[in-house]
Parts: sequence; structure tokens; C-alpha cells
Amino acid sequence: MADILIKNARVVNEGEIFEGSVLVSGKFILKIYRGKLPPDVSATRIIDAGNKILIPGVIDDQVHFREPGLTHKGDIYTEAKAAVAGGITSYMEMPNTNPATISQEELMNKQKLAEEKSLANFSFYIGGTNENLEELIKTDITKTCGIKVFMGSSTGNLLVDNIQSLNWIFSIPNLPITIHSEDEHTIQNNLLLYKSQYGNDIDISFHSKIRSEEACYICTSKALELAVKHNTRLHILHLSTGKEVDLINSLKASEKKRITTEVCIHHLWFDDTDYSKKGNFIKWNPSIKTAHDREKLFEAVLKDRIDVIATDHAPHTLEEKQKSYLEAPAGGPMVQHSLAAMIEFYLRGKITLEKVVQKMCHNPATIFEIEKRGFIRENYFADLVLLDMDSSWEVKRDNILYKCGWSPMEGVVFNSKVTHTLVNGNLVYDNGVFNENVKGQLLTFNR
Repeated sequence: MADILIKNARVVNEGEIFEGSVLVSGKFILKIYRGKLPPDVSATRIIDAGNKILIPGVIDDQVHFREPGLTHKGDIYTEAKAAVAGGITSYMEMPNTNPATISQEELMNKQKLAEEKSLANFSFYIGGTNENLEELIKTDITKTCGIKVFMGSSTGNLLVDNIQSLNWIFSIPNLPITIHSEDEHTIQNNLLLYKSQYGNDIDISFHSKIRSEEACYICTSKALELAVKHNTRLHILHLSTGKEVDLINSLKASEKKRITTEVCIHHLWFDDTDYSKKGNFIKWNPSIKTAHDREKLFEAVLKDRIDVIATDHAPHTLEEKQKSYLEAPAGGPMVQHSLAAMIEFYLRGKITLEKVVQKMCHNPATIFEIEKRGFIRENYFADLVLLDMDSSWEVKRDNILYKCGWSPMEGVVFNSKVTHTLVNGNLVYDNGVFNENVKGQLLTFNR
């Protein structure tokens, strides 16, 4: 007998919505039934979806879970738990921890931590530096999501600003090169300008002028030039400007084939008028920019000029965020609320469910060549999420699961809710109750 039967669902998968049921055996999807369920189908546990939406588990290709070294902000256990409550079943975590993930040893150390602690499936980027090419080329391409290159400022020695090093990294075959794209020289010049006017008392409203459109455009232009030169498999993270979208769209069709892009929830949800209300709580790098940029990014999602929607989940403590603009760190938590935010856009008529699933589930799996995930298919891993589309709730401190205890979405009323999350066939989350007996597993890649 199969383990779990999810029946009477509205299945959203591969560009269509249909009434159906899904049978799960062990870690995998055994059978998908369209329409009426045959009477002889049974399972140890039956979940009657009652016409709820069933989607593949969300794959978040950019998170910062802060472990090791920064666990006062968040850790693999707490942030992965928040992720599965938000419908994220797999994540790819960034290297700017302490120590930074810039060696094979540190990469393995993170994997061991996740095997012990993570309720969601996981993969970890190895970070590029100006000096670690030998470590990068040792990377197992079947077990590592990619190389992360900070072409703008970052912690420690993760800023890659040497052109020879960039050429080396961009010429590495078979692994996606992902980039944080902001030009450090432009940022520092802008910062000096505002310091000359305001000293250290700079208001958060100037954040998008300091980490400006031009800083993003210059760096993205450089990255595209390198990618075209080396035929790099390039994935540009967290686009924040319409100007970058236009730049990427201007590439020749042959040049676009190996270049993909991502936008994050906060760049679709907020604009620079929100700084007056949210302050440092929406201080991100790259910065949140104008309403025009936000709308251009959303349009690019709808027209498939942007491939992936992710979070850049990056928690900091309340105390850290309440410091002055120059002292407050950039980043914020989002994994618990990202899917709810995109479903809210659907409920407002701005995007289809099929498009949400394409950008958050299918495309990350396809772009990173993840093995047997991101789709509801027979013999694929049973990473599945049930959504109640008629369940209103307000984001409040007492229902936030992030270790940092706050969210930039506080006060927002969402009108959908994740009710069930399955990871590798295991019902990890069931209407607010977690099953922590079985952990997620390392993602593997068909490369």
C-alpha cells in the first residue's frame, strides 16, 4: 500500500490546472490521477484536499541561513523550518557565512550541518574569491548548485574585483556562475557624495541613490560581457532595475541561451516610497528602487524575460536593524512569506497560478538541472505543497518563525495559506504542526 494519497486537489503543474489526485510511495510520486479517482486506490494516509491548490514544492535559489558563525541571526534549523511552513521544499544557500564557504572543506561542513538540522532539501554555493580558483575547479558539479561571485561589496574576502580572477571564474565549465551585481566603485563614490552633505546622518531614503541604478547597470554590463566572451552559464541574481532588464533583453538570441535571471519578492512588493514607513527593515542590497523599476521587473516576469522568483532571505536581529542607516546591515527574512506574497499577486489579478509555479518551482529546477524535482511527475521526488486559497491571516510577531523574530511583511494580510508541505514524501508540515523526525536531503544535479 502507498504511503500518502492527496485527493480532490486542483493541481497546478506545467502550464495547466486540473482536478486530480497524487499517490505517494516512499520518497516519490507513484501515480497522478486526472479527474475522478478510481475506487480501488488506497494509502496508509489520505489527505482530502477539498479543492485546495496542489503545487510542486518551491525551490528558492538564493538564501542566507547564517550558519556557521552568524547564528544569532538565524540558523539552518530555524530558517529551513520557516521555509517549509512557507511552501519551500528546497533551497540553495549562500557562502557569506563565518567562515566563508570558499573551500571544499567548508562546503562539506555545511552539508553535514544541513543533514542533521534541515527540514527542507538543500544545496550550498561555493564562493569565488580573487585567489581560490583551485578550490572552485575541485567542485563536484553533481552535488553543488553553483559558484557565487560577489561583484559588489560583501563580507570578508568574497568581493571579486580582479579582472584576471573574474576571467578565470567565468571560464569554469559545467557549473552555473551566479552573481551579485553592483559596481563597488560607483557605490563608494555615491556614498562619499552623501557623506559630504549629511555626514554620518544619512537617511535610509537615500539608499537607492547610493546603491544606485547605475551601479547595478555597470556591473551587469561587465558580467554580460564576460559571459558572452567565455560562453559562461551565468545566472544573474536579484535584478532590481528596469534598465538591467532592457540590457539583458538587448542581447542577441545566441547570447541569451546560457544567461538566466532572477528577481526577488521584495523588489516586486516594495518601492522607494516605502522607506519612509519601513526604514532599515527594507534595506537590501541591491536596493529597492522606484515604482517604475518594480513595474518593469513585474512585466519582465510576465513576459518571461526574468526566469526565477526567489527571496534572498537574509535575517538580521531587530537590534541590528534598528541602528542608524550606515550601521544597519542589509537584508531581511522572507522564506515563510514569499509564496503567500506571490499568491496574493495572483488573487489581485496580476499573475496566473501557472506563472507563479513556473517561476518558483519549474524554472529553478530546469535552470540548475536539479534531479527529479520542481515538477509534479511520476517517479519524481514527492516535494508537494497544498494551499488554501480562502484563508486570511495577518503577519504578526507571534506567527513569525524566523529566528530574528520579525518580518518586513508585518501587518500584511494574506488571503492564502500553506496547509501541508511534503518533502521527499514526508509530511513535514500539517496545518501548523511540524514532523521533525525526517530531515531533507542534499540536492543532486544532472550535469
